Formats: sequence, structure tokens, C-alpha cells
Amino acid sequence: MSTHPYQQVNVFSTDPLLGNPLAVVLDAIGLDEARMAAFARWTNLSETTFVLPPTDPRADYRVHIFTTIGELPFAGHPTLGSCHAWLANGGEPQGEEVVQQCGIGLVRIRRSATGLAFLAPPLLRDEAPDPALLTRVTRGLGLRASAVVGARWVDNGAGWLALRLRNRAAVLAVEPDYAALDGLAVGIFGPWRRRDGKGAQFESRAFIAGDAAPEDPATGSLAAGIARWLLEDDTVPDRYVISQGTALGREGRLQVERIGDALWIGGACVTCIEGTVTL
Repeated sequence: MSTHPYQQVNVFSTDPLLGNPLAVVLDAIGLDEARMAAFARWTNLSETTFVLPPTDPRADYRVHIFTTIGELPFAGHPTLGSCHAWLANGGEPQGEEVVQQCGIGLVRIRRSATGLAFLAPPLLRDEAPDPALLTRVTRGLGLRASAVVGARWVDNGAGWLALRLRNRAAVLAVEPDYAALDGLAVGIFGPWRRRDGKGAQFESRAFIAGDAAPEDPATGSLAAGIARWLLEDDTVPDRYVISQGTALGREGRLQVERIGDALWIGGACVTCIEGTVTL
């Protein structure tokens, strides 16, 4: 058994109860992956991370990212939350930006007055899904084929298949059949209309069948994948906000900024719990 600094961080909302919680174990030296996975199951959060010294000299720290069902090579809200906790625990980056090492390689993170933002990684898979799979997913979401404007793999390490719907109301009306979506990570999104207000430009939801929390409250990796897709759409502004978590009573706000071909995904982080954990 060993004791480690621990934080529980709220990501993508300034209100500590309305974003996406993340458990962060700092200075996780000595923990093997089986122990990490067991603790992630115990926290029962969408993700739990373990921060370690980097093995790449260009990185400031290294992180393992676990869901309740396994390890991910990359995820968005764990990237921002881990960086927030690392900085709060006295971490000092080598340069102006923070560089995280994780399963997909190095991820750049920048700081601003409004929070943190990571540079969206390239997509590992970005083609249209197989028609049979799309039919399965559409039915699993309770949608007619005509309700889907487009569908595409937007996998940047988290395995996302994204479906674009006609509007926010259609996104919020979806009632997924998780058994039909087993083994998949499915995201849906649609634009806000004038009647929805000015708080965001898109609404998204993220479903991970089999996870202890099968609907994620605010998902940076999905937002990054969708942003890569929308980069091809000249009607989308260079800065926009994605709202997520509405169906769960949350108010996640994910900020997307496009600078040339670079996409930054950001939001607020708030420490909610701080102490130590014995594992």
C-alpha cells in the first residue's frame, strides 16, 4: 500500500457540480496497471488518471487514463483535468505550454484566463462507417435514417463514431438502447437554433455502452473529433461552443478555436476535492 496526492476535478464548467468530474492520482509511481484499473472501477467515474514522470524528455508529465472498463490512449476531459491538478500540485512546465505524454504521444496544452485548452490530435480513423454498422447505431439510438444528416468515424484514440443530427432538440430527444450499442463509443451532435439562445452553437451527447457511466457529461475527445470533421465546413465559425450534459442536468461548455488547421479544445477546471489516497 502506498499514499499519493489526490484531487477530484470538475472539467468544462465553472460550477463544480455541473461539469464532468475526474479523479486524479498524482505521483503515481509504484502503481501497476492492474491496481490503476481497480481504482478506476472503484471511483466509478467516467475517467480516472494517474500522473507519472515522463519518459519522453519533451514532455512535462505522463498520464495513464482509465475508464471503468479499460485504459484509453487519449481523452479530452482527463487531459485538461490532469493538467489542472498537476499545476495545482506544484508542476512547472519546461516552456510556455504544458506538454502531456499519453498513449497517443505528446499533447500540447495552453493556459489562458478562461481555463486550459489542448491541441486536438489528428484522427486515427475518419471515414464513413460501414452501412450495416450505421443501420445498427441508428436503430440503437431510436432514430430514423432520415434524421441523420451525416455519420463519420472521428476516432482520435477514444474510438468515437459521430452522427450529425438536424438540431439540438433532436439530440436531446434521443433515448439510446445501450445493449444495441454494446462495444461502441457513439457521439451525436446538432446545431442550436435561435430559440435555443446564444449560450452555445452546438449540442452534443456521448454514449459509451458498457461503462459504469454510459452517458458522459462533457467529452473533449468527441468535441475534438467533431471539430476535425467540421473543419471541412466553411459555414462553421472559427470559434464556437459545444453544450453537453443537458440531458443529465449538467451544463458542460466546451470551447473550440480554429487557428489555421490547428484546433484547440478548452474549458474551465475547478478542484473540488483535495487530499491523499492510499492504494
